[in-house]
Amino acid sequence: MCYKEEQLIEEKVFKDPVHRYVHVKDRVIWDLIATPEFQRLRRIKQLGTSNYTFHGAEHSRFNHSLGVYEIVRRIIYNFQERPYWNNEKRLLCLCAALLHDLGHGPFSHSFEKVFKLDHEQYTQAIILGDTHVNRILKSVEPGFDQAVADVIAKTYEDKLVVSLISSQIDADRMDYLQRDAYFTGVSYGHFDMERILRVMRPMEDQVVIKSTGMHAVEDYIMSRYQMYWQVYFHPVTRSAEVILSKILHRAKFLFETEDFTFKLEPTHFISFFKGKVDLQEYLRLDEGIVSYYFQLWQEEDDEILQDLCERFLNRRLFKYIEFNPNLQMNDWMELYRLFQKAGIDPEYYLVVDSSSDLPYDFYRPGEEEERLPIHLLMPDGSLKELSRHSDIVEAISGKKRTDHKLYFPKDMLEKLKDEHIKTRIKDILYGQGEVENAK
Repeated sequence: MCYKEEQLIEEKVFKDPVHRYVHVKDRVIWDLIATPEFQRLRRIKQLGTSNYTFHGAEHSRFNHSLGVYEIVRRIIYNFQERPYWNNEKRLLCLCAALLHDLGHGPFSHSFEKVFKLDHEQYTQAIILGDTHVNRILKSVEPGFDQAVADVIAKTYEDKLVVSLISSQIDADRMDYLQRDAYFTGVSYGHFDMERILRVMRPMEDQVVIKSTGMHAVEDYIMSRYQMYWQVYFHPVTRSAEVILSKILHRAKFLFETEDFTFKLEPTHFISFFKGKVDLQEYLRLDEGIVSYYFQLWQEEDDEILQDLCERFLNRRLFKYIEFNPNLQMNDWMELYRLFQKAGIDPEYYLVVDSSSDLPYDFYRPGEEEERLPIHLLMPDGSLKELSRHSDIVEAISGKKRTDHKLYFPKDMLEKLKDEHIKTRIKDILYGQGEVENAK
């Protein structure tokens, strides 16, 4: 039997709190899970700094990747013998689902923004580069590694395969919504996935939903909306992200400063500071390494780096107020000058952070293909776009919500000796009816 078709003598299972069990029968999948590149995902948290708000949110990208694989495995099982489904693509779908988040770095999106990285590009680099993962994929058949990379990049020719992993109702979202809800302890992310899986149908270029399952999809859309605003964009989590990003910015600034020398050379960060990161250096950096440096940097000869690291490690986070920089630019400029006069560097201690989300949208020509809408399969065989049949989804379709907050260290302001500056800063921050969040 060739490697592509080889099955384990006995099916392996992972006990999973969301899906109960993750089933593995293919030798290829079992071998991919065992690679160092995939095992590294155990050391990358799924939700970055959300554990500062929801203490249970310690789950990893490893957990999530197995979950996405399991959902795709179950979808494919349901697709057997249905029109438009080519079972030759089964292993390709399973590998792409398992490996879709392989390139995430420590603290994921915060880390990416600071160093201008793209985890999807690194995912493809791991799949196509000199790695254990690549050697396994190449052993399946010629060009299989490139096909997996193309599915994840959304450039693969079979759009039905791509839609299983990346669309407005895909295995990735269905896993992370439920998994993140479970580990954060909230109720928002739960929906009837079993029902959705039963009413999914393969079509020529995407998965569609039988019209009888519309209400389960409505529940899914609303779950996504609630999770973004109640969990992913939680202002306390964002406060931790702000401090994390400022630590990395400060460390990079100090590294580039000729008259500053770190007590211990930040070896693992040097290529990131220089903007020349090779694949092996990228893979060596995980959240354990980053936390180790943060511990060390509390003792560095730079007060800002010391303070930011101590805040992050001990959860002394910035406070925040609602603040729209587009409408309050004069206030922002005055606060910036006042912070400078007070000896508090506004580059690190006065931060506007904006969050925005579009829970569901129609396809718009010229925009990313992920905007392809969800279609319902009607009893007569026709397709109908979801929001044209659902009043609930229509109410939120195409509506982008944006939230702005201003983060600052209240404890530093309380210690200011210049009462005039302190009073003026507080007047701007709280004098217009803004209510400080006490958490």
